[in-house]
Amino acid sequence: MLNQYGDVLTIRELCQILMIGRNRAYELLQSGTVNGFRIGRIWKIPKTSVIAFLAGGREQPERG
Repeated sequence: MLNQYGDVLTIRELCQILMIGRNRAYELLQSGTVNGFRIGRIWKIPKTSVIAFLAGGREQPERG
C-alpha cells in the first residue's frame, strides 16, 4: 500500500495516505498521535509512524 512512498513522508503525502485535510494532519502531528519532526517549517513524517497509526497503535514521540 505504501510502497510508492519513501521512508520519510511530507504533509501532503500524509494527507493522501490518510485521506484527511492539512489541518487534521497538523493536529495528529502536534498531538503526537503520529510521530514527526520539523526541519525549519517543514514537517517530516517517518513512514513507520504512519504504519503504526494505521495498525491502531500509537507511536510515542521521542523525548530527548
